[in-house]
Amino acid sequence: MKPILLWSDTLVFLLVITLVLFFYRLRHDPQTRERWSQVFSTRLGMVTFTVILTYVGIALLDSLHFRKALDTPAAATGDTGAAAQEVFYNNKVSSVLDVLLGGMGERFERTYSAPFALLSFEKKNMKDEQGRAVRDFPPLEHAGQHLADPADKWPDVLARSGTALLWGILLSALWLAPQWLLLRHSPHPWHASWAVQAVVLCLGVWAVSISRYYHILGTDLGGADVLYQSLKGVRTGVLLGTLSTLIMLPIAVTLGVMAGYFKGWVDDLVQYLYTTLSSIPGILLIAASVLLFQVYIDLNPDFFSIGMEKADARFIALCFILGVTSWSTLCRLIRAETLKISQLEYVQAAHAFGVSHTRILGRHILPNVVHIIMITFVLDFSALVLAEAVLSYIGVGIDPSMGSWGNMINGARSELSRQPPVWWTLTGAFFFMFALVLAANLFSDLVRDAFDPRSGRRRSET
Repeated sequence: MKPILLWSDTLVFLLVITLVLFFYRLRHDPQTRERWSQVFSTRLGMVTFTVILTYVGIALLDSLHFRKALDTPAAATGDTGAAAQEVFYNNKVSSVLDVLLGGMGERFERTYSAPFALLSFEKKNMKDEQGRAVRDFPPLEHAGQHLADPADKWPDVLARSGTALLWGILLSALWLAPQWLLLRHSPHPWHASWAVQAVVLCLGVWAVSISRYYHILGTDLGGADVLYQSLKGVRTGVLLGTLSTLIMLPIAVTLGVMAGYFKGWVDDLVQYLYTTLSSIPGILLIAASVLLFQVYIDLNPDFFSIGMEKADARFIALCFILGVTSWSTLCRLIRAETLKISQLEYVQAAHAFGVSHTRILGRHILPNVVHIIMITFVLDFSALVLAEAVLSYIGVGIDPSMGSWGNMINGARSELSRQPPVWWTLTGAFFFMFALVLAANLFSDLVRDAFDPRSGRRRSET
């Protein structure tokens, strides 16, 4: 195989490294460590953080890309009889997640099929044993072929589920045993995290095992497994929300603090910028920017050796565009909070003693707006994950060759009007998106309570 490193893969690795370094540096900051300790001192904090790390882990596994080597044809031999050494690789880019899923994404059907179904969802012209033309539901190619009698489906599912559950429990025990030995005396409720990890591992083993014989969430119009598409959308959702928000934060925080602290012409200029940006319809601005970049991609095909690189470039451009066009709301909030803080007595006293602007901003202004940044980060993260579905609806979202919940929802909008409705495509995307957004929002509430100075004063008063 040939390893492939996309730009988005690099950003995923940088995100994980930054997260590790951030928690490593907490050892040298007692005050910040104490605040984060408050977050993880509750079961809810441990559960939500474990769910978020699970999504990040899936995104990381799906970012280890490679291309498989093609089968070498009968090579022409020279006088020495040595075969040609040149190796050709498949244009399809795979990932470590694809390998762990056991080929779930390679088992295609003809069209729709319901969850755990043995027959196709749509009828097809066929011939019976007597050679007569009939129209009926054809059997699926990759579901239930091992069954001698279709009536044995549910007993077979239960038996295989029990076996998969036992393997999941064994894997969970091997995974959690070292953690228990290292953290059993910790004051934090690690048992809540261990319970979530065990559930995730058991569900993962069960899904991979059962998917070899059935389509757990059915298939879509093209016959692709819906569960596989939902898992492939995790990387897109995590990266889109995180990268766009990280691009937006420096712009919003810098301009908001400058406008609220220095006032005067700086405040007028920043207000003019975000008022102008807010007056332009966001969807139209994003759509125009994405289409301009798409034209650049189409006019420069030599820059991309494979189709996946084109889709990745469009994805990075979409993250950048969403970040650059989404900073006005946070900037307005930070400007208002900075205006209020800059008039407080201790800030005025710092000015009177000749403390520099840089030190005032670093010691008095920024620490008191961290809670706004934290909660806005997660809210914008959730909004950007959901906005991708809207952009896919109008055709300027993620490239169709990349798995994304937005593309799944876009494809499901007409399926619900069928009779009977095709509900499982929307359900798969909704479940994974809902779990990520809910965990992120609950975790952000705990972070806000720990870092908001006013929350500390309220607790001390009570």
